[in-house]
Amino acid sequence: MGRIKCLVIFVSLVLATAVLSQAQTPPKPKPTPPRSLERDFFKNILRDQKAIWTAPLHVERSDAKWMLPSGIGLMTLIATDRTTGDEIFESRGQLGASRGISYAGSVYGLGAVAGGFYLFGRKKNDYRARETGVLSAEALIDSVIVGSALKGITQRGRPSTGHERSEFFEGGNSFPSGHSTQAWAVATVIANEYKHRRAVQIAAYSAATAVSIARFTGQKHYLSDVVAGSALGYAIGRYVYSAHHQDPAISKSVWPQITPEFNRGARQYGVALTWDF
Repeated sequence: MGRIKCLVIFVSLVLATAVLSQAQTPPKPKPTPPRSLERDFFKNILRDQKAIWTAPLHVERSDAKWMLPSGIGLMTLIATDRTTGDEIFESRGQLGASRGISYAGSVYGLGAVAGGFYLFGRKKNDYRARETGVLSAEALIDSVIVGSALKGITQRGRPSTGHERSEFFEGGNSFPSGHSTQAWAVATVIANEYKHRRAVQIAAYSAATAVSIARFTGQKHYLSDVVAGSALGYAIGRYVYSAHHQDPAISKSVWPQITPEFNRGARQYGVALTWDF
């Protein structure tokens, strides 16, 4: 059973590392109008899932510099999870705040964030906000699918399970933390969209960090659950942005475009003036 546990954790690490590696050099999308993000929303999710689950097949030797330290760190956390989990379980004062933060980082809360960006972008004709909403929703759905699948595979008991707490393959759903995965996926998309605004980046990553910590202090997950979920969510968000981000490429000028026109047969000559509003 110990070997199987190590194998599952290793596969999870490979998945996160490989997805992040793909995000560094994603396939270049074909030039398409901005509205294609909405039109191809579900198609892009299917493409994302294919890329995510096949990412381990593209792991290279150079990725070991990420995987080995991460693997050692995660296994150390797993080995000490029951101790740290039992200690935080003795504290009750932080439960109210932790649950409130967790709710903000739920699918509903994050869905509202994505919807808010999209509606604002549509109303104000702000393409960046509009794309942020679409890609945030896409990353959110991707993280729900991947996180749910890994929960079903690992079946880890939550801190409140009792005797089987922290154990893998016992019918639980603790690993990885879904809230952490989803919060970091959305936060990473937002931070990348507004990379020129440091305040937005800090706010997005701080919010995701708060959600992850709240899942531990709220006695819902172990430290390894939230760390693994955060890493996976960051990798998914980075991939979604890198693979589907589009530049509006809208060029406006007060000067017209001048195009010569002529028809030798009719002996007609002239110029066409075109403005792009």
